Amino acid sequence: MATSTDDSQDPYLWLEDLDGPQAATWVRERNTETVAALTGGPAFAARQAEIRQVLDADDRIPYPAWRGDGFYYDLWRDATHPRGLWRRTTLDQYRRPEPEWDVLLDLDALAEREGENWVWGGAATLPPQHRRCLVSLSRGGADAVVVREYDLADRAFVDGGFSVAEAKTGVCWIDADHVWIGTDLGPGSLTDSGYPRVVRRWRRGTPLTDAEVVYEASSVDVGAYGWRDLTPGFERDFVSRSLDFYRSESFLLTGAGQRVRIPVPEDAEWGVHRDWLLVQPRTPWRVGELTHPAGALLAIRFADLLTGSRDFEVLFRPDEHTSLGGSAWTRNHLILTTLTDVRSRLEVLTPGAHGWRREPLPGVPVDEEGCLVETDPDRDDAYLVASESFLQPATLRLGQVGGGVETLKRAPAFFATDNLAVRQFFATSVDGTRVPYFVVGDPAAPAGPTLLHGYGGFEVSLTPGYDGVVGRGWLARGGSYVVANIRGGGEYGPRWHRAALRAHRPKAYADFAAVATDLVTRGITTPAMLGIEGGSNGGLLMGAMLTRYPSLVGAVVANVPLLDMRRYHRLLAGASWLAEYGDPDVPEDWAYLRDYSPYHNVRGGVRYPPVLFVTSTRDDRVHPGHARKMTARLREHGHDVSYYENVEGGHGAAANNEQRAFIEALSLEFLWRRLAPAPDVVPARVASPGVTR
Repeated sequence: MATSTDDSQDPYLWLEDLDGPQAATWVRERNTETVAALTGGPAFAARQAEIRQVLDADDRIPYPAWRGDGFYYDLWRDATHPRGLWRRTTLDQYRRPEPEWDVLLDLDALAEREGENWVWGGAATLPPQHRRCLVSLSRGGADAVVVREYDLADRAFVDGGFSVAEAKTGVCWIDADHVWIGTDLGPGSLTDSGYPRVVRRWRRGTPLTDAEVVYEASSVDVGAYGWRDLTPGFERDFVSRSLDFYRSESFLLTGAGQRVRIPVPEDAEWGVHRDWLLVQPRTPWRVGELTHPAGALLAIRFADLLTGSRDFEVLFRPDEHTSLGGSAWTRNHLILTTLTDVRSRLEVLTPGAHGWRREPLPGVPVDEEGCLVETDPDRDDAYLVASESFLQPATLRLGQVGGGVETLKRAPAFFATDNLAVRQFFATSVDGTRVPYFVVGDPAAPAGPTLLHGYGGFEVSLTPGYDGVVGRGWLARGGSYVVANIRGGGEYGPRWHRAALRAHRPKAYADFAAVATDLVTRGITTPAMLGIEGGSNGGLLMGAMLTRYPSLVGAVVANVPLLDMRRYHRLLAGASWLAEYGDPDVPEDWAYLRDYSPYHNVRGGVRYPPVLFVTSTRDDRVHPGHARKMTARLREHGHDVSYYENVEGGHGAAANNEQRAFIEALSLEFLWRRLAPAPDVVPARVASPGVTR
């Protein structure tokens, strides 16, 4: 029988007390046990050192950001600078094997000087000079940040400049003396989800508490935001409130202070660029006599939309196999990324007097996956594109729409790929749905240790990519690596996500179970040699697999997981996910949530595979109480459970490469110890052809 759901009967509620002495003692004890069990001996040290080499490699690609001033910006971390250097260089320098970088801010020096463990949270520069910027700094990697104004010419924080205390702040430049801001100013200033509820226009030199209130959301909304489109000649201001994770209501602010509703569906994504507005509905949208399908991309001139026109041009229409992966403007062109059975394709669209011209975007080899890295829409039609595969390190290229393409950087190879191949298979889920997944490994090898990764939520797509840590720590040692594209993700657009939404979430778990079963059927692995791993919503997936399908897998690693679906909405940012999972306070919703909530379905007398939970005290998105309480409950019933909680790191569970290497090595050590078989029990298998890539 499942455990009682009454909060008053939860014996481990005290583990939600983040820094309480009893909980802190419990965490220290679990950490000590796990570290002692997994880190002793030269094998762990060697594995950790290998991973650190990957993360700190001097010849990895410094992926740049463009800000409209012609510079290539980068945040660089390595063994010497674990917190990072924010720096920039020119294109001519970037082309060189070892560019000369202009260091703008040394986070390690700043942290030492101020006695803080600062983690980079990003920066917003003010065009057109891009001299002043708003720098976000996180303590230990949390989502909450401190915002401070910085002068790039003086290399110093601005005395008396804009400065905001630690909070989940949204801030955007209006001009040199004003910003849009939403932040924590005490009771009533935040939503139930912990995000800003009130949008203010703040003038330099005045108290933030006196800033003009321009817009307010409801406390049950996810949050409210204000921003300015700073495109020269198209300056305009907007405010918006997120009704839930997928629905929003947005307004254009007129010079007279009036709000003009942006007339698009609440569940649509939209954006403006110069004359144009793009809109992508998540559900079918009827406009006049036409119904645009979910996942389509539509375009209309912004001025025409505001004056009543609904004559949209269809730029992308999804089909059974193809979805829209993303879009980005250059100054005069639109670049689209599409996914066809999880294989990417990039194309460029150009508006003209007779409609939109469409052509492939140069720069991506046909056998690799393409990812648009950067454009500079206020400046020109240049773009940066990276191409890679599971077995091919990334290549970064610079292109010009209508012009040539040049190779700027090539990432190093971190593991040998001899005898390795990438194959794509389709498992059949319990309801007959075909679920794609990729297998990376030696097709001729006998069944062996296999690591299956999944996520299945929030319309997030898992696409092929090179991972040096997985390569060195898993593939190079003879393991196979698998990525499952289950429902709940975005691989086939909104319909794929919606299929596992709310009450339908168990379909994602059934899909993952189908992939696990298919791997055994094909002779790639056995249940005893199959490990699974996932984080955040993927950690919930791991918990569901542990409690619903324990016989299918041999070991589980769950990172920063959700696990208590009775209280998730009361912990940190959990209330913002009600649209994804449902509301436990509504009896009809709790009926299906209880059916799969891992914390409420732990049982004694059932054999569960060994599980490792990894989380962070500084995770202010998914409360570490989820993993703490699940560990305690599993221990209560005598199950094999390991637990490690990093004291910093936020939702990524690590604040720097040293911590990341330790956690990755810990997880791999756990998996190899549980999954590596004795040589005489490995069955032979015949390679399955699949779709080779």
